[in-house]
Amino acid sequence: MKLPQCQELLTTLSDGVLTITLNRPHKKNAMNLVLVEELMSVVEQVKNERTIRVIVIRGAENNFCSGGDISGMNFDNASSTHDPMWLFNRTFGKMITLVNNAPQVVITVLEGAVLGGGIGLACISDVAIADINTKFAMPETRLGIVPAQIAPFVVSRIGLMQTRRLTLLGEHIYGEEAKALGFVHYVTQNKDELENQLKNVIDKVMLCAPEANALTKKLILEVGLVEHEELLDDAASYFCNSLKNEGNEGTAAFLQKRSPSWAN
Repeated sequence: MKLPQCQELLTTLSDGVLTITLNRPHKKNAMNLVLVEELMSVVEQVKNERTIRVIVIRGAENNFCSGGDISGMNFDNASSTHDPMWLFNRTFGKMITLVNNAPQVVITVLEGAVLGGGIGLACISDVAIADINTKFAMPETRLGIVPAQIAPFVVSRIGLMQTRRLTLLGEHIYGEEAKALGFVHYVTQNKDELENQLKNVIDKVMLCAPEANALTKKLILEVGLVEHEELLDDAASYFCNSLKNEGNEGTAAFLQKRSPSWAN
């Protein structure tokens, strides 16, 4: 598969794993509009490709993402919903929504700075792995800014009570507390351990059927958004369809004491 050419991202595709690296190290990988649009373009292109089973998002040179880069934007007329600031902010929200709904398993590798919009990206990953010294913060209110697009995703990730503290105080936390709050799943002690944990997670994903994972992710993301009985009707349909397809192979593999085709 040919991926879109990018200025602000590095992309590699190998053995069903698409790695997307935010590549603005001079800005600690802060996201500008070009980067946001490129990330949307890449995810949009691969979202229906089941041979791509994992999307890894990380940052160049030992920083994940220091938030949004607004340094080149004009704050004049910022009250207009058509100004560059509104467009950038809203486009970022569309991007994290798109990544959140990607059928693939999305893994974030968190190092260095995870600030503002970087936390938004971390919150929509299915699995987040962090170095113990990673700094997490939502400093927007200390700058007189509202964490507009990320706040709903942070609430969904760690709950209202802790989101209130972190957003309204603007304080920072590190790897172990981020895990305790539910931002991340794994905390590692050094670079080698981080990479080993990433490999371990990818290996586990590859044991799971790609379409079953995609439908399971779709189902759990609809909890609270789709009426309960309708959601269960959809779930029954997903279940029956999976039995006729990947489930047939999975059951046969189990009975024959072999690995299913997707795990080979």
